[in-house]
Amino acid sequence: MRLLPFDYAIRNLARSPKRLALMVGGSMLASLLVLGAVGFGRGMERSFAASGLASNALVLGSGSEESIERSEIPPSTATVLAANIDGLLLVAGKPAVSPEIHVALPVSAATEGPGGEHPPAMVRGFEPEAFLVHPQVRLTAGRWPARGADEVAAAPGALARLSDSTDLAIGDTIVIAGQEFTICGTFAAPGTAMHGELWMRLDRLAELTQRSTHSCVVAALGSADFDDVDAFTSMRLDLETIAMRESDYYERLAAFLSPIRTLVLATAVLVAVGGVLGGVHGMYAAFASRVREVGTLQAIGFSRAAIAISLVLESTVACLTGALLAAGAGLLLLDGIAVEFTMGSFGIAVDAVALLSALISGLLLGVTGALPAIARCLVLSIPSALRS
Repeated sequence: MRLLPFDYAIRNLARSPKRLALMVGGSMLASLLVLGAVGFGRGMERSFAASGLASNALVLGSGSEESIERSEIPPSTATVLAANIDGLLLVAGKPAVSPEIHVALPVSAATEGPGGEHPPAMVRGFEPEAFLVHPQVRLTAGRWPARGADEVAAAPGALARLSDSTDLAIGDTIVIAGQEFTICGTFAAPGTAMHGELWMRLDRLAELTQRSTHSCVVAALGSADFDDVDAFTSMRLDLETIAMRESDYYERLAAFLSPIRTLVLATAVLVAVGGVLGGVHGMYAAFASRVREVGTLQAIGFSRAAIAISLVLESTVACLTGALLAAGAGLLLLDGIAVEFTMGSFGIAVDAVALLSALISGLLLGVTGALPAIARCLVLSIPSALRS
């Protein structure tokens, strides 16, 4: 089979700049939607995978396996756990056992006044042992809150959530659950859910929320076996706790939030399908005006299959160009954008998988969009096509 020259398809693209712009633009928008949806899911997966360490044991209240916020355990749990488990990580002779409170509270900038509340933010109550079990966290400026003080340390995601109307920095005041707190420091935990949290001392958060229980205890296993911690929670029925690896908890949380990821992807696909249908309509109108050209090509000896391949190539080059532009725009505009949610925040990850998804969507648009138009051009006999 004799094929048409490759440059024939490329020259045809330049014959109508407006048609080319519509094809490339439609493909770019559809591919960008798919890329953003896949990047959303990839960013969520990465964030939860980095937030929990397999080397940490998480002790929380029975029945709260999928939500630390609902968990309640006695304040003595951390001390009892450290005293009963041999081999836990020791740092300067101190066991790496961190009691914590996790709670979502309404937060606003003090300058916004009444009615300026934002969606609830995750506030974590901590003790110094928290830095032994969360090595992802690094102080970037200022200092950590003092015990009993009305102070908080803020992550970039939390500051971004509150900075819609004013820029916040160390020394500024924010309102948490109706009480004012001073930002005394900033910290970073890139790639984790903690990157969007506010941290205050454990005793102050317990007082603020009027609770006499903690949410969880995080223990670095060291040379200890996780089964020892699991056996401890099983034997101490009075504590009403369960144990799981911290990484397993975040895997469950990711599974719990997977419907949101699926909804985002389904929405992007549906919108992209609408773009594909619009592209099909545009290609049909463009190719339908070339029926006589197709008839002439057949008359001089080119087969219908060769003509179809050339038209598909023409459409695919235009749509892949749009997909490549979408990939570039995604890397520049979408990669790393913070997505905020109650448990913290995560960044959209425009990685190899997301980029490949965008390119595949552009390829599919180019092939499927051209088929109806090709059928319209090739269905006619040569005499009918030449007379059209």
